[in-house]
Amino acid sequence: MNLGRVVGLAARTSKAAAPQSVDSLRLLPGAGIEDEIHADPHSPRQLLLASRDVYKDFGLPPHALGENLLLETDTACLGSGTVLQIGDQVQLRMMFQCEACGQLDAVQPRLATRIGSRRGMLARVLAGGVIRAGDTVRDLGVLAQPWLDDWRERVRRVLDAVPEGSVVEYRVLARLAGIQSSYCRAFPRLLARLGPYYMATAVTAQSPAALPRWQGEGLFEQY
Repeated sequence: MNLGRVVGLAARTSKAAAPQSVDSLRLLPGAGIEDEIHADPHSPRQLLLASRDVYKDFGLPPHALGENLLLETDTACLGSGTVLQIGDQVQLRMMFQCEACGQLDAVQPRLATRIGSRRGMLARVLAGGVIRAGDTVRDLGVLAQPWLDDWRERVRRVLDAVPEGSVVEYRVLARLAGIQSSYCRAFPRLLARLGPYYMATAVTAQSPAALPRWQGEGLFEQY
């Protein structure tokens, strides 16, 4: 199914830098955008896709949503697990909707509340290559296992993937689940609700547990 075209590209090369419009992006399979701050083989948040209509509907200034790809299509309609073909080379796996965090309120009052699920869709790179503005976007269907928008369920999925006899540190768990490290404060209560197995599988960096620390190898190939 044809979803229109890429109408804009942007990247950030450092946390201190604002997103900059670019003519093209080189995407690396399983890693993200070359030389971009979110490039990370162990993250579900390698790039962000946003809709041009959201900018029109809310009157937003350029790059207000922090997207890498600006599309003609409504990203809120993209389902997790869907694979998009961008141009002739690149394939992107849709992961989950990007949470509308409070930072958006610095752009417009109450924007985070008003924008809801229209912030954009986070994705991983399946097949790499070069993307340019004007490239066609095609929906290849749901070809990968969906990931839920609920961050708690993503945490559970990551913990279910930890190899037997290993543990995962809180900060790594947050990274693999695609949430900010500030969420680590909520982990003890969440793990207690999930049960003893999960409480024993996730540990703080200061934990004396002598078990191997898992970094997420193979997670996104398994799920």
